[in-house]
Amino acid sequence: MSRRIVVAPDSFKGTATAAEAAAALARGWRSVAPDDELVPKPMADGGEGTLDAFEASVAGSERVPVTVQGPDDRPVDAAWLRLPDGSALVELALTSGITLLDPLRPLDAHTIGFGQAIAAALDGGATRVLLAIGGSSSTDGGAGALAALGARFLDGDGWPVPAGNRGLGSIARVDLSGLRERPSGGAAILSDVTNPLLGPFGAAAIFGRQKGATPDQIEPMERNLGRLVRAMPDRAAFADAAGAGAAGGTGFGLLAWGAHMAGGSAAVADAIGLGDALEGATLVITGEGRFDGQSAAGKVPSEVAARAGVAGVPVALVAGAIDADASGFAASASLTDLAGGGAAAMADPLRWLEAAGAELARSQA
Repeated sequence: MSRRIVVAPDSFKGTATAAEAAAALARGWRSVAPDDELVPKPMADGGEGTLDAFEASVAGSERVPVTVQGPDDRPVDAAWLRLPDGSALVELALTSGITLLDPLRPLDAHTIGFGQAIAAALDGGATRVLLAIGGSSSTDGGAGALAALGARFLDGDGWPVPAGNRGLGSIARVDLSGLRERPSGGAAILSDVTNPLLGPFGAAAIFGRQKGATPDQIEPMERNLGRLVRAMPDRAAFADAAGAGAAGGTGFGLLAWGAHMAGGSAAVADAIGLGDALEGATLVITGEGRFDGQSAAGKVPSEVAARAGVAGVPVALVAGAIDADASGFAASASLTDLAGGGAAAMADPLRWLEAAGAELARSQA
């Protein structure tokens, strides 16, 4: 009998998008069980690949090209996604992401391009915006994005401060009078990060080094973020909100705009109709680049597994490397094990994702 197999992985960061991973896993499965129905539902958590996942899963979506100012001021050809219900999805990783920089610019990278893409979506008639903010290159507190939406960040002489975290250190006043209104349906932030903006668990302390900061730069970056907060007194409380520290503090900037946190993996699962896809399924395959101790904290495999559990559907896990207990899954496959090493797996991930799909099909025969 034909089985219904849902394929819902996250991206394998830096090696394969979620859509590519889903397609490769499906090809591998079909090579063993060609009569089964494969239902691709590429997932995301608000980071890199979120737009691709929506585009692949939401029928009638339309990618709208836009050129923006990248995190190092060079132009970046990006896109936002128009959804059939009138919403727009804007992904920070495409416009202001860390993969756009080489070398990294911890003090000077900014989110201006992200704000420009949001503005383009608003100009395009978006009735609601979904803001995927993972993969940021900067720690600018979202000031760049807000500036692109009409806010003004001024020094003591009334001049605009430079973009990036370094520029935050000279802020004396923030003028939000020209800030664009949110669309009628609101603005939802897609992120599973719960860190506040400031403090030992804040944007600079936890994520600064990932963006290229040296240990002696962390404290000045923290001070600069604090200056941004103090310059926006009527919105200072947002600094303590869960998620304000996401994407180098872009969460804070968007909360100050009036957006709300909507979660990452859960919001994506809702938007792409994962629950409906699981109805009548025999198995769901999920995965990510590395399955480790953090994977249970709201990442894609845990979200897919939770929804599959409600639906009574077994779950199989595929990961580039499995560094945590995977005994709760019906089956699992490690690309590192299949390829004979991590370097080999990363050199040709789609080949080994196909191999993983085939191995899972054989194990479930």
